[in-house]
Amino acid sequence: MIEKKKVQEIVEEWLSDKEYFLVDVDVTPDDRIVVEIDHADGVWIEDCVTLSRYIEERLSRDEEDYELEVGSAGIGQPFRVEQQYMASVGKQVEVLSADGKKYKGEMRRVENGEFTIATQEKVKEEGKKRPVVKDVERTFRTDGVKYCKYIIKF
Repeated sequence: MIEKKKVQEIVEEWLSDKEYFLVDVDVTPDDRIVVEIDHADGVWIEDCVTLSRYIEERLSRDEEDYELEVGSAGIGQPFRVEQQYMASVGKQVEVLSADGKKYKGEMRRVENGEFTIATQEKVKEEGKKRPVVKDVERTFRTDGVKYCKYIIKF
C-alpha cells in the first residue's frame, strides 16, 4: 500500500516554490490517491496536470498499481446549486440516485428543478440477437438525488 506520508512529502516538495498550498491527501486501502490543492486566485488545470505528472514520476507503478486524482479543493464535490447543474450541460457527470444506483453520462438539460443525463447502456432491440449500446436519457430532480458531480479526467 502506498503511504499517505510519502505522497504528502512529494506534493510538499512540488509546492515548495509555489503559492499553492495543500488542502488534503487521501490514500485508500486500494491505492486510490486523491490530492487537493488550492490557491488564493484559484487553481489552474495545467498546474493540476503538472503536479499529477510530478507525483507519477516519483511513484512506481511497477511496485504498486494506483489511481491518481489531483484537483482543487471543491472540484469533484457534489453540486449544491442549480447554476452548477446548468454549467455542466454538455459535460460528463456522475449521479447517485435516491435508490443508490450510480449513473455516468453527459448532462443534457436542466430546467424547473430537474436535470437529464444521457448514459451509454446496452439495450435489447426487438429483432436483434445482441444488445446494442445506445444513449438512454434519464431525468432526475435536483433535490431527489444523493449527489451529482463532475467527472474529471486528465
